Amino acid sequence: MALDSAAMRIGTGFRLRDVDPASTPGFEGGRREGEKRLAEVEKTLGELQELLFANAAHDPRSVLLVLQGMDTAGKGGILRHVVGTVDPQGVRIRAFTKPTDEELEHDFLWRVRREIPGAGLIGVFDRSHYEDVLIGRVRQLAEPEEIERRYGEIVDFEDELAASGTVVVKCMLHISRDEQHTRLAERLDNPDKHWKFDPADVAERAHWDAYQEAYQVALERTTSESAPWHVVPADRKWFARLAVAEVLVEALASLGQSWPPADFDVEQQRRELAALA
Repeated sequence: MALDSAAMRIGTGFRLRDVDPASTPGFEGGRREGEKRLAEVEKTLGELQELLFANAAHDPRSVLLVLQGMDTAGKGGILRHVVGTVDPQGVRIRAFTKPTDEELEHDFLWRVRREIPGAGLIGVFDRSHYEDVLIGRVRQLAEPEEIERRYGEIVDFEDELAASGTVVVKCMLHISRDEQHTRLAERLDNPDKHWKFDPADVAERAHWDAYQEAYQVALERTTSESAPWHVVPADRKWFARLAVAEVLVEALASLGQSWPPADFDVEQQRRELAALA
């Protein structure tokens, strides 16, 4: 039972508030069917990632997965249960946290450009350049005019990536306020999870409505034909993982790659190997 990722791609008239965080758009099954499908998708994902990596020497293309979402939305679970199922040598993961003093001396995309995945790689941004228009807007860390400028710069940047051969996959993990409360409480109730709890998450939760508005604007302003946004309902962890895996598989499959031919004489190597048996 496949998932239709088009059901999560935002279009004209999109409203984040109309998306049910507990829904499973594009998928008709339940958790059991979803987990079974995820196992199938993971196998395909591994094969396509190996194909991408194998072609690195003569194919400059790559894939960039951008993950955004409120705290506890499940970005870590995506890294473990989706990205973590492929060969790690072909993956580069970067989380853009609070800028350093050096980074603040440059344009906000300066540090991001340095992390663009190279040929044959899957790059993953666990929190990304969108932090600079989300937190920046909510916390008023930049003037409104500067935030507006950044939306346009992001679109231009992602268009450049697409033109240079990087397939940009953007997934916003959409969690409900109630589910976030439950997940934060679980971290507090379990000593084994205290290391995952950050008091700052509670402080940011106080700005929930402002963040929802900031996401609405960012999604509208920065979705494009070359880098569309997918809004993934994230209250059901199994669905969010399946959804991102399916979108990532589609991105890799769109490259239409085949196994690179040998750059040596295969028969000669067979003979030499046989001689050393």
